[in-house]
Amino acid sequence: MKGIFALLVLFLVFFSFQEMAEGHPGRLDSNGGHNCSEKSKAKGLCTGYHYHKGGGESSSDGNSTPSSPSSSTTSTPSSSQQSSDKDCSDFSSYDAVVEYWNAKGYSKTNDPERLDGWGNSVDDGIPCEAPDGYDTSKINGSPEQIAQQNADRDKENGENAGYAAGKRDGYKQNEKNPVISKGSAAYKEGYETGYDKGYEEGSEKIGSEKDKAEKDGYALGRKQDKKEIPAKYKGNEPLESAFAAGFERAIKEKDEKKKDSLFALGYKAGQNDKTQVTDDLKGSYLEAYNKGFEKGQTELKKIYYDKGYNAAFKRLEYKKPNLPKDKYIKWYKEGFDSNTGVDKIGQPAYDMGASGETLHVPKKYIASKVIYKHYYKLGAKEYESEQQKENVQTSLGIVVVIASWLARRLYVARKMVS
Repeated sequence: MKGIFALLVLFLVFFSFQEMAEGHPGRLDSNGGHNCSEKSKAKGLCTGYHYHKGGGESSSDGNSTPSSPSSSTTSTPSSSQQSSDKDCSDFSSYDAVVEYWNAKGYSKTNDPERLDGWGNSVDDGIPCEAPDGYDTSKINGSPEQIAQQNADRDKENGENAGYAAGKRDGYKQNEKNPVISKGSAAYKEGYETGYDKGYEEGSEKIGSEKDKAEKDGYALGRKQDKKEIPAKYKGNEPLESAFAAGFERAIKEKDEKKKDSLFALGYKAGQNDKTQVTDDLKGSYLEAYNKGFEKGQTELKKIYYDKGYNAAFKRLEYKKPNLPKDKYIKWYKEGFDSNTGVDKIGQPAYDMGASGETLHVPKKYIASKVIYKHYYKLGAKEYESEQQKENVQTSLGIVVVIASWLARRLYVARKMVS
């Protein structure tokens, strides 16, 4: 008996919920009905006041009279009984419609006020009628909003994937390639943006690590000549190369410094004419020493060359100097023989002597007085020779004149005698 009673209770509860579920999903009056909105009328959903599972008939004027268990007569519900559902005409603008729709959390499948013709084929997730050009992606649950959300999600996923790929390529210093063939347009757009950002960060990261590796290599090269790449750089070609470059730079600097030192040593040895090269010098080190030595020898030669050159201003003929080495004597004679400045002194001195002037050595030739006097004497001899010739000619002229006079006188005397 108790079992039958329990089944009866469950049956009644089930039908009570069924009644509630099949009623209007919201905003019904106390009689279980409400007025039909203009939009619902336009969609053919209803024509006037109507019930949901509550009985009653619609009147020809668009109103329905509710039925009650105690009466079959009809009456129009009072204003307090009217539904508070919103119709499209209740809003001042379409933005107000969207604001209300979004605030209620309505969507294509949740439209209790039937602003979108809920439960019918006209449902499209857009309340009322959106104006032309309106951004319907702002409407909660609209196809455009869902599409935008999907696009945003695709773009974010693409950006994340592109960032990872770009950072990897940038770090490995691969050729930049932000293009991808798969995925939606939003995914591709996000991928390219993320790739560029990741590539830049990857490039900066490897650049920073290469700088560190290069400095470590340089430090090792300053300490020792054997290259030993640390384990943390092995297997990473860019970092190994950077470390090796730093090491080689330090070795080269040390090498250049040593060659400079050997050049200076050779230069000093060349000046002193004493070779100090050791047997362990080879290759570029020996070459640096020899270059320095040659420079020192060149300067030493100039010293003896200049001595010979200057001696030519004081001596009429070369005289072998008393020097410790034959090559010094050779350099001395080369300087003596190369002096053509003597001719510049000799010409004015010769001209002075040839003009009959009294000898006076100009101040600028005092150091070469011997040379100057020598050429003066040559000029003076020429002057004396010319003077002698002139004297002879003068004497001959006088003799001729006297002879002519005597001959004339003799002729006159003969004439007188005859």
